[in-house]
Amino acid sequence: MKHLVVVGNGMVGQRFVEALRSRDSAGQWRVTVLAEEGRAAYDRVRLSAFFDGVTAEELSVHTPDDGVDLRLGEPVVRVDRDRRVAVTGGGEYPYDALVFATGSYPFVPPVDGADLTGVFVYRTLDDLEAIRDFAKGKRTGAVIGGGLLGLEAANALRLLGLSTHVVEFAPRLMPVQVDEAGGAMLRRYVEDLDVKVHTGTATTAIRPRQDGLGRQAGTSASTVHGLVLSDGSWIQADLVVVAAGVRPRDDVARDAGVAVGERGGILVDASCQTSDDRIWAIGECAAVDGRCYGLVAPGYAMAEVVADRLLGGPATFPGADLSTKLKLLGVDVASFGDAHGTTEGCLDVTFTDPATRVYAKLVLSDDAQTLLGGVLVGDASAYPTLRASVGGALPGPPLALLAPASEGAPGPASTPCRVPRRSAPATR
Repeated sequence: MKHLVVVGNGMVGQRFVEALRSRDSAGQWRVTVLAEEGRAAYDRVRLSAFFDGVTAEELSVHTPDDGVDLRLGEPVVRVDRDRRVAVTGGGEYPYDALVFATGSYPFVPPVDGADLTGVFVYRTLDDLEAIRDFAKGKRTGAVIGGGLLGLEAANALRLLGLSTHVVEFAPRLMPVQVDEAGGAMLRRYVEDLDVKVHTGTATTAIRPRQDGLGRQAGTSASTVHGLVLSDGSWIQADLVVVAAGVRPRDDVARDAGVAVGERGGILVDASCQTSDDRIWAIGECAAVDGRCYGLVAPGYAMAEVVADRLLGGPATFPGADLSTKLKLLGVDVASFGDAHGTTEGCLDVTFTDPATRVYAKLVLSDDAQTLLGGVLVGDASAYPTLRASVGGALPGPPLALLAPASEGAPGPASTPCRVPRRSAPATR
């Protein structure tokens, strides 16, 4: 029997182990999983549900398996490729094959004060428990980053009873998923929940208290008092969450001499194999054709590929579907395909209803016959139909697809003019 070591026990690592075990009927592989966290795999996509009362046990995605040796709280510190062993603080684990599923780590901008007590990242259940405990008795909070994770963190602070600010360097919220008009509509929803939004500005410093009351009991560290922004403004905050993106965790692979990308990530081919033919990488730590994907769906696809490959199969990574549909602060948001209209000669058709706070955009081919992508804010009921139609013929008249079903057919004033590479708005 051959020995497989899996480095990491996140959602993608767990999916990989389950996929391999379900297919390995001949028992070719003995599996050891080395996990940094003291908890078995849990659902990071639903992480914020913790603040709605969902317990850590309910978030678990781990399935006990007597055929898997799961070592919690035992991170890999080194991989010796010559001896083919993974080294932890507790011992050495020989391997015939090794899979990196180390995920990513939160990026913390290099600003003064980032190490103050009261500054947190938003990545693990331990992070969320620490935020919850620190928030007791506090009044104000700020989130650095207005993307998906930043808005989830803002909602968490709001649920904890803090007056909350969000600071985003880009000119709009969720700049990766939505366009300018969609970001404006999303901002209206967020501000209606008494979350104060600051876009087009950056945090230049995090300042401590200066009144002699700034030390957390039992520590020597000063506690946070607020943020200084690049536009010169000041935000008072008793607690700060940094949600400014993630970076691939490739340090152990890099130190072992496995090839990594210029911008990070363990370089893999279409089979998710690294520069070492005994080592694979999957999930957010892996760079396929030099690109890392920060979504779980591509990671699951990679997990299936490597499970197949280790059993002699021919599977290859099919590419990533970066479509997303989610509910943030009670608002439906979705994007799919070429959401930002980067295809040469493409057309935009948009629908905006300020009364119901719905914004939708379709990106079409230059002959207006093929759906290329789109953005939905406020009502994402059309998402399944639209996503399934990307790359094919439109399933109906564009505006009929965009307008909420309850609205009925829009009148003449709502009919858009389609202009190549520009948005043609239909406003209600």
